[in-house]
Amino acid sequence: MARRLIGTVSALARYPFKSMLGEHLDQLEFTEHGAIGDRAYALREVVTGQIASAKKFPRLFEFRAAYDSPPAPGRINPLTITLPDSRKIHAEDPDAAEVISAALGRKMKLERSATAHDERAGIDPATIFADVPFDKIFPGMKVMPDHFRLEKASFFDTAVMHVIATGTLRHMAKLAPGSNFDPRRFRPTILVDTGERDDAFLEDEWTAGTLEVGDHLKIVAMQPALRCVMTTHPQQEPQRESLQRDYGVLRTAAFHHQANVGVFASIGAGGMVRVGAPVYLVQ
Repeated sequence: MARRLIGTVSALARYPFKSMLGEHLDQLEFTEHGAIGDRAYALREVVTGQIASAKKFPRLFEFRAAYDSPPAPGRINPLTITLPDSRKIHAEDPDAAEVISAALGRKMKLERSATAHDERAGIDPATIFADVPFDKIFPGMKVMPDHFRLEKASFFDTAVMHVIATGTLRHMAKLAPGSNFDPRRFRPTILVDTGERDDAFLEDEWTAGTLEVGDHLKIVAMQPALRCVMTTHPQQEPQRESLQRDYGVLRTAAFHHQANVGVFASIGAGGMVRVGAPVYLVQ
């Protein structure tokens, strides 16, 4: 068994409400179910019964969700949602779903992850990969479905953990200097500062191993993270650089790495992680 230091935790993020903008934190606690409080809420489209995603409703990126105080397992913490017009509501307000529905222009129900079972999230087959033909991503596929299955009993797309290396994003920037590969476009739970190396999609070297982060967290069962149109959406957050619409982000991933950037993963052992914590690859 080999264990080597590959970097340090550069940033941590949690997204309390599926497909809305979320929180950038100095520390984050994990269980086997993911970061505590991550994807705790979602919207359900009333007409289709599908969970709403920014893959189909890009305007969800105009909303931002943040806890009023740190959440704990099994406890409902007040969650403030900032609307596109800067109004603030709480997820537990009796009229929260109606207010959000009015802002989106689509009838929605508000759901908590504790009630999630075999969920499906809606997509728009015509736009799911922006201007990249879907047969470039899935050769031979003739028709794209209008939905995808979420991780069992949750509102996570594929897995409860998502990790990206800074070196990968710099590598992509060299491939497409005209695009902005800000990590926020990819919504990683953990961004790993991998130092000066920027010659490859570095996470390819991780998938056969385990990441040990800080004193306790173990990240296992890593697999390439397939990207979609969400990486191209504009984003605006207070006191942060605005991100503009950029189809070049997904184009670069598709034409240079089968549309994969970063890894999705499971958690083998939970614990508290802080920015600056060491990250080891065990193989």
